[in-house]
Amino acid sequence: MKTAIVTDTNSGITAEMGRKLGVFVVPMPVIIDGKTYYEGENLTQEAFFQSQMSGGDITTSQPSPGDVMDLWERVLEEGYDDLVYIPMSSGLSNSCASSMILARDYDGKVQVADNHRISVTQYASVLDAVKLANEGKNAFEIKKALEAAAYDASIYIAVDTLEFLKKGGRITPAAAAIGSVLNIKPILSIQGDRLDAYAKARGMKRCQAKLIEALKNDFKERLKDADMSKVRVGTAGSFRNSADAEAWRQEVAKAFPGFDVIYGNLGCSIATHTGPEARGIGFYKVL
Repeated sequence: MKTAIVTDTNSGITAEMGRKLGVFVVPMPVIIDGKTYYEGENLTQEAFFQSQMSGGDITTSQPSPGDVMDLWERVLEEGYDDLVYIPMSSGLSNSCASSMILARDYDGKVQVADNHRISVTQYASVLDAVKLANEGKNAFEIKKALEAAAYDASIYIAVDTLEFLKKGGRITPAAAAIGSVLNIKPILSIQGDRLDAYAKARGMKRCQAKLIEALKNDFKERLKDADMSKVRVGTAGSFRNSADAEAWRQEVAKAFPGFDVIYGNLGCSIATHTGPEARGIGFYKVL
């Protein structure tokens, strides 16, 4: 069996990265001032942030069924026996549920894995899937393995401004106004398919300390009996300056010595809601 791995750009995997990994990537659509762009195709992060900071009207959408099916069919026509599609968590978007309905028409050749992840943890799932495919596992076996490990991951993310959460209806205008005046930064938690408020802090310095503290608490509680040789630490962000992204990665690496801490960009689809300068931290287990 020759099994292909397909994901979307919410994983932080660009088309170029996908080619190096041997992975096919569905670009997430981003609508700017009424025009649809596709992440990594005709929309760069630089152009996205320029539009966002200049007050552009930005919304997101799930990939169109036609675009998803066109990619699946092209992959199968290239000689693959089957494929695994790893979209963002079903708890955060309807994209996964829609894809599962589309997959019914492919007689088992398309398996959609809902392992409730996004960003660096979704990226980790893709790497796990590539490993399993290289070991000869078929699409159904890979889907089952990914879904069985769905909750072996956690993400905490802090936003620098409340403006974009307000635009997306996540918080009220009044709460955003008070938060901005007091320099309050919310920290959100993604555990499986749930997006919850985790904590608040005044100023990003305190926020970063709370992010690290949150992950250390996971190590003490959720991972107290885990095989730590399989645990990895990841960071992510919507930084406009790559030096700031590396500084965040290094700060986390200092707090977790012995871990090879990775960093992944939050895609434009995610940054639409977080705004620029958001930063995240998380853990995941490798298969």
